[in-house]
Amino acid sequence: MSIRDRILCVYNGKKPDCVPFVLDLSHWFYHHYRRAWDLTMPYHKPDIDLIDIHKKFKAGFYVPILNIGWRAVYPADVRYSVWKENFNGISSIVWEYETPFGKIRRRRIWEEKSYSWPIVDWAVKDKQGIEILQYALSKREFFPEFDSYNEWNNAVGDIGIVYMPFGYSAMGMLLNLWMGVEGTIYAICDMESAVVEFVEAVNENNLKLVDLLCESPAEVILMGDNFSADIQSPRFFERWSKSFYCEAIKRFHKAGKKVAVHIDGRLRGCLRMITETKADCGDAITPLPAGDLSPMDCRIEAGDDFILSGGISPTLWLGEVNQKKFERAVVEWLSTKDKSFRLMAAAGDQVPPGAEISRIILMREMVNHYGRF
Repeated sequence: MSIRDRILCVYNGKKPDCVPFVLDLSHWFYHHYRRAWDLTMPYHKPDIDLIDIHKKFKAGFYVPILNIGWRAVYPADVRYSVWKENFNGISSIVWEYETPFGKIRRRRIWEEKSYSWPIVDWAVKDKQGIEILQYALSKREFFPEFDSYNEWNNAVGDIGIVYMPFGYSAMGMLLNLWMGVEGTIYAICDMESAVVEFVEAVNENNLKLVDLLCESPAEVILMGDNFSADIQSPRFFERWSKSFYCEAIKRFHKAGKKVAVHIDGRLRGCLRMITETKADCGDAITPLPAGDLSPMDCRIEAGDDFILSGGISPTLWLGEVNQKKFERAVVEWLSTKDKSFRLMAAAGDQVPPGAEISRIILMREMVNHYGRF
């Protein structure tokens, strides 16, 4: 069976000949080959070099670069701008919304060590900022760019399946993009009604994108708020995000789509709350040592019908960690296949910068050996 065939088997509730081996190598690839990691440009065309490195390692491809397959358009009274500029001697990227209610701006700076763009200036800091962001995001119209998605999928071929990225829920946007965890929690306490209004208005707009992607050629939709139980606990999720996820996933399923939800943080309680939305798969599952559950504990909490995709914590890919620990983690993750075949062998989130090539190859060999049914 091809990797694509194996992934489809798992999603369709059928046992493949071997656990699918899939990786998100993008962060590792751009760091290893010193490629520009540009957040300002859409990746409408497939990154052939990135796809080829997956083919070289015989690792299944599933995550494209940023959003592909659709675009958002704002009304005339909303000005959305993105640009690069020097900031205290460091490269930075600025995002700005200008609306009739005012202007907000966020900044990311380049961090060479982690090869990433952390946010150093959150855009939303008060009630006015929430109102500005709400006005901008609730007015979006969405248009298909399915040809772009098809180009990616055709380039990947039998080496994997290209998931269609959806993006964040309204609460996820506040937590991860515009306000930060601390600012959002203070806002919920100090101006709850404004946050409620924001979440309701923006999620209503998000459902327009859901409906568009229901018409897309994608087989799997990738959702998620970078879930972690210490940020969105089950109780928090119930209050702010669950109804949206349940409705979105119901619509996707009615359209014949499968849904993976990105869970790259604390797992205890989080796995169960995501299974309750009827999602098909948890992506980026990170067990011990970085996470808080063992692989078997993940399976027990998620139940036998939920797909667990992930398994190997970021530090275990690095040369300073004894290889035997890496091998034990791979074997322990694969051993859960005896309880449920709804499993994919992957990194806990992404393969990190600095990961040893030998461990990427070793994991493939171990999956081929220990992952057979």
